[in-house]
Order: sequence, then structure tokens, then C-alpha cells
Amino acid sequence: MDLSSIVIFLAVASDCSVTKAAKAVGRVPSNVTTRIQQLEEDLGVSLFSRDGKKMTLTREGETFLTYANRLMALALEARQAVRPHAPSGTLRVGTMESTAASRLPAALTQFNQMWPDVSLQLTMGASRDLARDVLADALDCALIARPPKTMREDDRDFDAELKALEMETVFVEDLLIVLPSGHPAIKSAADLRVGALAALEPGCTYRRIAETWARESSALPTSELGSYHAILASVATGNTAGVMPKSVLDLMYWPAALPTHQLGPVETLLVSRRDNRPSAFSAFHEVLSATKGRDMRLATN
Repeated sequence: MDLSSIVIFLAVASDCSVTKAAKAVGRVPSNVTTRIQQLEEDLGVSLFSRDGKKMTLTREGETFLTYANRLMALALEARQAVRPHAPSGTLRVGTMESTAASRLPAALTQFNQMWPDVSLQLTMGASRDLARDVLADALDCALIARPPKTMREDDRDFDAELKALEMETVFVEDLLIVLPSGHPAIKSAADLRVGALAALEPGCTYRRIAETWARESSALPTSELGSYHAILASVATGNTAGVMPKSVLDLMYWPAALPTHQLGPVETLLVSRRDNRPSAFSAFHEVLSATKGRDMRLATN
């Protein structure tokens, strides 16, 4: 058992998928599968239950998850402890609301514990606005959603802005259309029996993906709302379909399960300028990398 195996295990535990975990850790799926099998052989237990492509933690896997998180945190502390210069100053981080809610709590807690002298300033916004703020030096880095390849030809300005920045995939989100309770399963937007699509502001990549999908077979108007809680409440009225990543929906309490339709995976990028990075950026990047595979239930404790 080594740290790279732990990183792979945490990624699979977070995404419940070998394919998505492979993209998150920068490996091919066959290598991820092999490393998980080797880890299970080393431990002498099955860590995951396999149901087609879905990977679910077993009872032993849930137990090991706690120790895996502790091992990664300890390894990170050890690396930082032997460095001669501690980061200092202010780090201005931009993030989407969804990432702040479902992915960042563990990383921000870890960072604050390790580097209490760094002033971390968090700014919420839409992906396009955040990327432009990084380019304009209003932010040091940002976590944004990257449009899929099929949309980049239609939005060349945004794609050019991203190419001017350093980019790294740190998460992969499942983007969902959330349907009202009792709504039948759908195959396309033509099957929707609602009057509107509920989403965040126009600069939101998730909104633009959903609107592009809807335009292929429907002429639904978009209802702009200010939060994912508001989107879910709108869905509950029965006349709206909402747009949000699965990681956010999993965190939200609702008295009844809501049907969903998958729009596909969307990469979350950490973007920064290629020059003039503050000393705290490397420390934040390392903490984010070490915690990005953590179970989101732990992140909210």
C-alpha cells in the first residue's frame, strides 16, 4: 500500500466510477482498476461492490475510507513541515457556489489548520466571470466548470480566455436535470412536462450546458434563481426542471427522492495565471490535490 494507491482509492470512493476517477487523477481506467485490485489484495478485503460501472463502498471500504483520509492529511502535513519557507500573505480564491458547498469544506479546513497566517479570501461567482477575474488579476486562482468540447466552438472567446491560463482538472461532476416528483423518465428535452428550466446566472457553465441540451428539442424558457436551494424549491412546485451537479443534490435534504436525468460529466478546473502567483498558491494547490478525493460526507462534518 502506497500513497498513490490511497489517492486512487479516494477518487473512486468519491466518484463511484473508475472512468471518472481515472480522469480526476490523470490515469487510464485500466490502471485505476488494477491499483484498486492490488489494494484489495494487499488488505485482504473487498473495498467496493461492483454493479456494472458503478462502484459502491463495502462496509470494509467505509472503514478504510476514514483511515485513507487520515493518511493523506498526515502525508500532506509531513511534506509541508520539512519545507523551509511557510506561505504567507493573502490568497484570493474564486469558486462556483456548487464547488464551495460540496467539494471545498475539507480542503479549506485543512488549509486553515496548516497555514493560519495566510488570509484566504473566497469569492463566489459564475465560471466565466471568475476566469476573467483571474486574467485581470482580481483573483489569484479560481475553480470553474469547463464547457464540454461540443460547446467550445460556439464559445470561442471563453475557450481562448481559458487557454491563456494554467488549467488543471481537479474534480469531475455529474450534471443533472432534476425533475419534479412523479415526472416520468426522459430521454431528451422533448419529454419534459414542465414549463421552465431553473438555473443560476447566465455566466454559469452548468446553465449553458442545460440550455444547449434543451434547445435541441424544446423551447423552454430559463427561470434564473439565486441558489441551488431555490432551484430545488422551484422543482418542487411541479412545473420546473432544475439544473445542478449530483454532488450538490446529494448534500441537500428533501423529503422525497426526485427523478433525475444525466447530462454527462463536467470538469472542474483550477485556473491561475502563468506568472506572479502568490506564495500561498502552491500550498493551496497541494492541499486541494490531497483532499479532492475525500468523501463529501466527511467534508461537511
